[in-house]
Amino acid sequence: MVEPGDREVAGQRLGIPESLGVSTLEPGQRPPTTPPGRQVSIRVQLLDDVTEVFDISQRAPAKALFDLVCVHLNLAERDYFGLQYQNPRRMMVWLDLLKPTLKQIRRPKNTILRFVVKFFPPDHTQLLEELTRYLFALQIKHDLACGRLTCNATSAALLVSHIVQSEIGDFDEVQSFQHLLHNKYMPNQDALMDKITEYHHKHVGQTPAESDYQLHPAKDREGTKLSLAVSHIGLLVFQGHTKINAFNWSKVRKLSFKRKRFLIKLRPDLNQSAYQDTLEFVMASRDCCKTFWKICVEYHAFFRLFEEPKPKAKAVLFTRGSSFRFSGRTQKQVFDYVKDSEFQKVPFESPPVVVNGQKAFPFGPGQSSNGHQPSPINAHSCPLSSPLFTDAGYVRTDDEDEVRRKKCPTDKAYFIAKELLTTERTFLKDLAVITVWFQAVLGKEDILPDSVRTLINTNYDPVYQLHQAFLKEVEQRLQQWEGRSNAHIKGDYQRVGDVMLKNIQGLKQLTSLLQRHGEVLVELERSCRASQRLQELCREFEQQKVCYLSLNMFLLRPLHRLLHYKLILERLCKHYPPTHQDFRDSRAALADISEMVLQLQGTMMKMENIQKLLELKKDLTGIQDLAIPGREFIRLGCLSKLSGKGLQQRMFFLFSDSLVYTSRGMTADNQFKVHGQLPLYGMTIRESEDEWGVPHSFTLFGQHQSVVVAASCVSEMVKWMEDIRMAVVLVEQSNRPSTDLLSTSRSDRKEGGVEAESEEELSASRSSLERQSAQRGNTTVHVCWHRNTSVSMVDFSVAVENQLSGNLLRKFKNSNGWQKLWVVFTNFSLFFYKSHQDDYPLASLPLLGYSLTVPAETENIQKDYVFKLHFKSHVYYFRSESQYTFQRSVPLATCCVVFGCVVTSSLMYYFRSESQYTFQRSVPLATCCVVLSSVVW
Repeated sequence: MVEPGDREVAGQRLGIPESLGVSTLEPGQRPPTTPPGRQVSIRVQLLDDVTEVFDISQRAPAKALFDLVCVHLNLAERDYFGLQYQNPRRMMVWLDLLKPTLKQIRRPKNTILRFVVKFFPPDHTQLLEELTRYLFALQIKHDLACGRLTCNATSAALLVSHIVQSEIGDFDEVQSFQHLLHNKYMPNQDALMDKITEYHHKHVGQTPAESDYQLHPAKDREGTKLSLAVSHIGLLVFQGHTKINAFNWSKVRKLSFKRKRFLIKLRPDLNQSAYQDTLEFVMASRDCCKTFWKICVEYHAFFRLFEEPKPKAKAVLFTRGSSFRFSGRTQKQVFDYVKDSEFQKVPFESPPVVVNGQKAFPFGPGQSSNGHQPSPINAHSCPLSSPLFTDAGYVRTDDEDEVRRKKCPTDKAYFIAKELLTTERTFLKDLAVITVWFQAVLGKEDILPDSVRTLINTNYDPVYQLHQAFLKEVEQRLQQWEGRSNAHIKGDYQRVGDVMLKNIQGLKQLTSLLQRHGEVLVELERSCRASQRLQELCREFEQQKVCYLSLNMFLLRPLHRLLHYKLILERLCKHYPPTHQDFRDSRAALADISEMVLQLQGTMMKMENIQKLLELKKDLTGIQDLAIPGREFIRLGCLSKLSGKGLQQRMFFLFSDSLVYTSRGMTADNQFKVHGQLPLYGMTIRESEDEWGVPHSFTLFGQHQSVVVAASCVSEMVKWMEDIRMAVVLVEQSNRPSTDLLSTSRSDRKEGGVEAESEEELSASRSSLERQSAQRGNTTVHVCWHRNTSVSMVDFSVAVENQLSGNLLRKFKNSNGWQKLWVVFTNFSLFFYKSHQDDYPLASLPLLGYSLTVPAETENIQKDYVFKLHFKSHVYYFRSESQYTFQRSVPLATCCVVFGCVVTSSLMYYFRSESQYTFQRSVPLATCCVVLSSVVW
């Protein structure tokens, strides 16, 4: 029996602080009472391998024992756990909480129950309590040590490297080897020592995927040895350690067993000609079959149902089938209870591990498994991570999100504040690319000049620290606004203008630092030109997953964030009436940020142009220094050039002094090879469709040569002709002749604009976007090449202002379920993450060339706030959480097919151009904005 004085000692073994009288029971619920009768002592082994003794009544249901254990641990999210024991047939089974304990355990004196994790959620972020996350970490460590965690040798070595990193910190060859010799984390650890130390040296830093498939041996009808498993997504079939099949819960109609045969009845699949209604697996015995069936029933109920299933009515005469049912709260009920509970959460820290006389904290609560330092740049995705972007990885969240949406505030100001929160999370991670990841790389090699290193540190670290504090304030305010904190009792916190005003006033103190961010970009580029190794290091860094955009774009992020704040505050002030309590602070914040934007606008425009020229320099070969004073980038895109071989696809780049045309080469980075340059000074242009018989064609007349080109459509032709004419006017007004951009002499090129081209280059031009590497293939130049479209500097500026972040539900064209993802919209692309806590995107979708519409009635998408992205046969559906976030998806249209095909029900939008020129440039919208087959302008 656990004495009163011993309970605190037992809890402290798990790092639980002294009890403050906080109850983990639901409001109105009393602590578990022990029914009268003779008391029996039951031994329970906890996850820290400590065995505790609990006294219960002989007639008490097993739930009374389970509640005693949970109260002893001060555990709120108790429904993820269960009690397990070995039955007389030496099978590990779960204790049925509805039945008396002693009817299941015949010899309590000789039985030790194990308190273990029963349900592993699909995402560790669904665990809200730090204590729960710590217990899950102990379970994973224990399962790995005893061989229950199903994974291959590489995955096992990766998991062990996480544990070693968390316990001893950064890699040290001698210390790491000695630690592995004295600590056994897995059965065949000696054979994997080199692999473990290799991963530890790389400091992977990914939180270990929590998986516990509980394999059950079986055979198919042909006698092939297989293993069946159950998880949150459904039933899995393994052959050895390889998953060969998966049956999503949505596809399973019924689960049953007959003696040793386990039966899976599937729903009809109209897309498959050879459809099998029932699958049959043979297990070792009827007991094995029934045990696995019970586990399936509980997994299905816990993850799929919204509330505990009600017991079936007892039959009057005859009974048929098992009366077994799931008991306890479902995952949704647990999540809602912990989120909405009014009890104060007890802070929890994992108990320290003593290593070489110093304390180190194991991974789990409040920190990732990568210890105290940021993980390295070349982080690999965890082999145990479930596939996010396949139909098999879907999590059906339809009704769940509907319920959660109804609980959220409905005021538009709340969704504006939420947009501030979601974009601030992305912005802080973008800042970390410079202040944490890039500086960690530079710290490994002393090749950066001290002046430039100091320039980066002094100008970015204070900004990063300020936004870290700001993000915490915004997160706390949103929690109070949503009623997830008791602080809302003390005052009205349904506003965000006061928090923004405080932050912007802090930013004003850093204006001098923000003005020097452009200087950082220039000095870093100058240092790269002076040091070949530094240039290679920067290129290697840009190939890492965490650097999902050009490095220089991250350097300008603090300046771009000012524009985001300005737009958010403008929407907030427009929404509030002057009498609103938050209007005054919001208006003051808007005035301050507008002043900062005006003050920094010149620096921002200049640096954006330099950044774009430096980025294009990486995509081009055969060209001299591109970023010279006075040169401005105007437009890039695809045009077909008429030559002696006919029309050939070419990539054109329009600058303020020259027009350059290229073809895609065969370099490792698929750079574009420059073939010719047309100086703008003295150039004339005219349409020539009638002359050459080529649709959408026009002729460029230069001082030395003429070139005939054709656009993909009328709107593309208009955009190119307008921009070229504007550039010619500007260069003639400046009376400045063009500079030769090409690195080779003119004698090396054929006259008349007809360049030499090999068959290899022709075949390279037909390569698909999917053949590109993840980083190089998504650059704007390559996307424009494959989508046969163009982008201007005005488009880039609009894209900078309209960055979005947040959760969206995504569905493929032929899939049944919606998948919840964290999505970032920037640089004309959607970047997909599992959650906002991920360090790098798992996939991306370049939007240039896509169309943005709403689903038609025939598509049978019976959900609100859904928009559709489609390009040829590729179709994606996305669901927003509210009308506001749905409307905020409209900026996606700025990078879809010629500004996209925007349809938003009966909504109307008004857009204002910044000048007469940009107003005229918006005319091509009329050619593609089609609503119900009619042109709207």
